Amino acid sequence: MTTILPRRDGTLKHVTSRRVPLRPAIDALPAYVPGGRAPVGAAAFKLSSNENPYPPLASVQAAIIDAASDVNRYPDMFATELTEAIATELTATLSDAARDGDGDIGPDQVVVGNGSVAVLGHVVEAVVDAGDEVVFPWRSFEAYPIVVSVAGGTSVQVPLAEHGRIDLDAMAAAVTERTRVVMVCTPNNPTGAAVTHTELMSFLAAVPGDVLVVVDEAYLEFVRCDDPVDGPAALAAHPNVVLLRTFSKAYGLAGLRVGYAVARPRVAAGIRAASTPFGVSHVAQRAALASLRAKDELLRRVDSIVDERTRLVDGLRAQGWDVPDTEANFVWLALGDRTGRFAAEVRTAGVIVRPFAGEGVRVSVGEREATDLFLRFTAGWR
Repeated sequence: MTTILPRRDGTLKHVTSRRVPLRPAIDALPAYVPGGRAPVGAAAFKLSSNENPYPPLASVQAAIIDAASDVNRYPDMFATELTEAIATELTATLSDAARDGDGDIGPDQVVVGNGSVAVLGHVVEAVVDAGDEVVFPWRSFEAYPIVVSVAGGTSVQVPLAEHGRIDLDAMAAAVTERTRVVMVCTPNNPTGAAVTHTELMSFLAAVPGDVLVVVDEAYLEFVRCDDPVDGPAALAAHPNVVLLRTFSKAYGLAGLRVGYAVARPRVAAGIRAASTPFGVSHVAQRAALASLRAKDELLRRVDSIVDERTRLVDGLRAQGWDVPDTEANFVWLALGDRTGRFAAEVRTAGVIVRPFAGEGVRVSVGEREATDLFLRFTAGWR
């Protein structure tokens, strides 16, 4: 690029500027699109980001306030107390199938990070070299192709089956000698469909043992289907499994960014080595610990969200909408080329949803009043 600039004597000089080149993979990254927010001063229900509609419990808020006085200090880099608490909680809830494996889950199997997206990035960075393949369903969580590209890997996107379900047979068939990671998002974001434990175990048996399988369980606590995935049992039976979980959704700490991976110790050590030092703030660690202590109270809130999900799905189906079964805290409406118009018009009516251009909209389960308003809108929209 050439720029013409005046000299002091009035003549002109030609200056050629050179730009710092970015990696082609970075230049080509798809943009991560966050859920929309209401304009300042406008009133609208935000059903675009799958957030928990409830504020933190009083005990969790107290922990946040107490922890704020220590933010002049670096946090515990390894989140020692939190990883121990997560390991203890996981061990306490192990099924018989999980206990048939290596027994208790130890702190050395838990890696905490700055939200599950950051942890996923560290997982991929730990095992993927330039040109390695990563298989995942599509459409699924939009961060997947981003973290793969940043690591220099190659995305292999496998289309979903009917009703937004993950096609595990097709995913297994997509695995090649170049595959290093396979991602299974269950329930799948944004369609809400969940795989069963039987389906997952059959899939794991078909995947080579040197291919890492990431079971992304961000919405685990909302699952109510028969034969739900038992992540620790899958990990006990298959050393190449990594479980990915978060405090953002059911625990309502989306603004503090706490996620974690559970893996065999050697794999966990690799993920930890790739992690950002001091990646989880002291405030976030204390809030997550307080949330674990209040787990029973928090899960009662989850039950109420599941009840509201049922009311939303039933209401839409009664109006004639084709709504896939969902095990998450959101529903999916496949609107195709009507997606943009729907999102714009429902926003005007006071509800913000997450559109996926040309495909559909994801609608989070929110307050009862939000469901009422949304159903009033959909009743007259076609």
